[in-house]
Amino acid sequence: MQISFAPPASVEAGALVLGVFADGVLSNAAGAVDRRSKGALSRALKAASKFKGGRDETLALYGIAGFDQIVLFGLGKPEDVDAVRLQRAGGAVAALLNHAGIGSATAQFEGIVLAGHGAGAAAAEFAFGARLRAWRFERYRTKEKAEAKPSLKTLVVQTSDAAAAKKAFARADAVAQGVFLTRELVSEPANILYPESFAAKAKELADLGVEVEILGEKQMRKLGMGALLGVGQGSVRESQLVVLQWKGAGGKRKGEAPVAFVGKGVTFDTGGISLKPGQGMWDMKWDMGGAGVVTGLFKALALRKAKVNAVGVLGLVENMPSGDAQRPGDIVTSMSGQTIEVWNTDAEGRLVLADALWYTQDRFKPKAMVNLATLTGAVIIALGTDHAGLFSNDDALAERLAAAGKAVEEKLWRLPLGDAYDKQIDSDIADMKNITGSRDAGSIIGAQFLQRFVNKVPWAHLDIAGTTWSGKDTPTVPKGATAFGVRLLERFVTDNYEG
Repeated sequence: MQISFAPPASVEAGALVLGVFADGVLSNAAGAVDRRSKGALSRALKAASKFKGGRDETLALYGIAGFDQIVLFGLGKPEDVDAVRLQRAGGAVAALLNHAGIGSATAQFEGIVLAGHGAGAAAAEFAFGARLRAWRFERYRTKEKAEAKPSLKTLVVQTSDAAAAKKAFARADAVAQGVFLTRELVSEPANILYPESFAAKAKELADLGVEVEILGEKQMRKLGMGALLGVGQGSVRESQLVVLQWKGAGGKRKGEAPVAFVGKGVTFDTGGISLKPGQGMWDMKWDMGGAGVVTGLFKALALRKAKVNAVGVLGLVENMPSGDAQRPGDIVTSMSGQTIEVWNTDAEGRLVLADALWYTQDRFKPKAMVNLATLTGAVIIALGTDHAGLFSNDDALAERLAAAGKAVEEKLWRLPLGDAYDKQIDSDIADMKNITGSRDAGSIIGAQFLQRFVNKVPWAHLDIAGTTWSGKDTPTVPKGATAFGVRLLERFVTDNYEG
């Protein structure tokens, strides 16, 4: 879909898109159309009893005020209009237009503003939402009927400051491209996306200025990464560790310590010898969601030339059962030197992250470190699919992450850590075990395990098991891979590390 911005002008073709506030109050642009049509728009709106101009509401009208199609979108009360609400409106409109088979549309934004920003900002946020919702994973569709395909090809957003809107949208679109890369990676089946092919995909970021290193099993074995390598030893696919570096801080900040992001990248998780039930196992292609988010984040940072030094580390493995697979009861030695008794081979993500986190803090000495992982089903029981779990050893870091999540509507909920939980993973014959044998506090136990590998670095763990994949559409996220975390972390970097 092509998105452009233009000054206010008459609309000669395609659908006309107009905003409406709570209780049917027309925006300036909608009011102008209503006056030209001698109240036809108001009468049509009054007849549509279910449309009140509330958040996420849309209404399609046909043959009104001289237009083939008019699409109205609701924004609620003017004082409640923020960036997220505008993005949701853009996404809802894009979904409606595609569903209706409309090929082109013009949105008029006179009278819709974003508090504290110029006239073009609201238009840019609306367009960003439309861009996010219009994405679709189409690679394997070969027989889809033409009428089932997305129809919307062009969207023009009219605003009195088109130049400012275009500039703001360029930055937002860089973030969108990172989101789309993550959605693509998470959507790919495991016969296409496995550790080596994932690493090759990450290598493409070098074209954007990201420094990319790929460590194979021989190099990881030399580093002592027995925890990560143990997870992948049952697979014919070689495990990989990918290191991404974006060195965007200039001037006096050029050599400052980076902020680090670490992603769990289990490209398929059978559970290993502790085999998962067959029902639903197909979903385990997205157990690499954390690594997918880190990859997409670095594309976004590179495309918008972020003024930050950042490091990304992806632990990429495939967890398979075979004659070579890790067994329950095995003991592995992590890069840190700490030994781990593997009680359950399906608690594998924490083993991967144990070595990836240690490697990151040991090599790069980051000022802060955030890991993302589809780590536990328990977090879905605790929080459902609306919030990701947040764990941290640093209150300030946790608060900054939560604020960034709230700003982009990728919400986090902090859960506790503590000695009482930590003692539960002590092993009788090794330094620790990877589960407790109880279902109690499953997500906390996973986070507590990870904390043993971060030393004193300010660290946060985001358990995104419930938010990586969605079974339904939302205004800005189509059903499927969500890329939850890309926008959150991009905002986190913007607000805290690019001063």
